[in-house]
Amino acid sequence: MQLLAIGLTYAEIAGRLHLSVKTVESHVSAVLTKLGAPNRREAVHRARDLRILLDRPVI
Repeated sequence: MQLLAIGLTYAEIAGRLHLSVKTVESHVSAVLTKLGAPNRREAVHRARDLRILLDRPVI
């Protein structure tokens, strides 16, 4: 979520975490579903509201 919050693309996240882009897409899709969010931006907003995500990224 931290990497989504700072606006990284799937490819950038995959590179940082040493995962495939498809794996990142799959995990983000699961997060969107669990949070009931229609898109990445809304998922970040909801994660902050639920205090799942810190206001300041730790990278």
